[in-house]
Amino acid sequence: MLVFEPFYAYHIQALVAVEAVPRFVPMRAPDWTFAPEDLDRAVTARTKGIIVNTPGNPSGKVYSRTELDWIAVFADRHDLFVFTDEIYEYFLFDGRRHISFATLPGMAERTITIGGYSKTFSITGWRIGYSVAEAQWAQAIGAMNDVLYVCAPAPLQYGVAVGINELPRSFYEGLAHEYQDKRDRFCRALTRAGLPPSVPQGAYYVLADVSRLPGATSKQRAMYLLEKTGVAGVPGEAFFSGEMGKRFMRFCFAKTDAVLDEACRRIEKLG
Repeated sequence: MLVFEPFYAYHIQALVAVEAVPRFVPMRAPDWTFAPEDLDRAVTARTKGIIVNTPGNPSGKVYSRTELDWIAVFADRHDLFVFTDEIYEYFLFDGRRHISFATLPGMAERTITIGGYSKTFSITGWRIGYSVAEAQWAQAIGAMNDVLYVCAPAPLQYGVAVGINELPRSFYEGLAHEYQDKRDRFCRALTRAGLPPSVPQGAYYVLADVSRLPGATSKQRAMYLLEKTGVAGVPGEAFFSGEMGKRFMRFCFAKTDAVLDEACRRIEKLG
């Protein structure tokens, strides 16, 4: 399975759990770009699929239509499944729009679209999700889900259904504006602290270059930051397969304004 790097660790764990082998397609900071040649270098005769997470965790990357077209041509040429993680689809910044991969010409039959409401409705403990796929794949997914999980609790399903039916479009538009403001405030603080951020295009995470902090690894730097400021981040090694992870730390800015402002005040002291 091809996985873009930086990756969400859960995707890797899910692959390893079923004895699939991840192969990484590196993206380049700060905008986390890639080229068609990067896909060609990663594919093998045993490749069965590719994971596309847009907007992305931890990178905040929103794949452009051009990049999605590259992936579509590549998937068609190599007869690959495309598994998409689109759970942050409403967290989009700077006027960007979400493009669901299955809507591209000819891609619906080879795409497994995965989404959910835990982020959109701020109910991360509820774990209400969904998948959309061709009937034959949906049947197999349903059978496996029934064996492993049975179903999400019915009251939680009813709660999400009310949200879907009753919340206006302005709610979803408001998410983008609210979280773009949070992004801008926190990225300014990181810049002032001398920890250059890869400014995210979506989702609510930011990868910052923490290489100037004391420590040989990102974990050591994360512990230094925590001890000095009380601000916690996830070490970059969790999102990279190689040495590049040592440079980065992931921060989450999905916080109340009061907590976020305090985090900004504390982290700016490093500057």
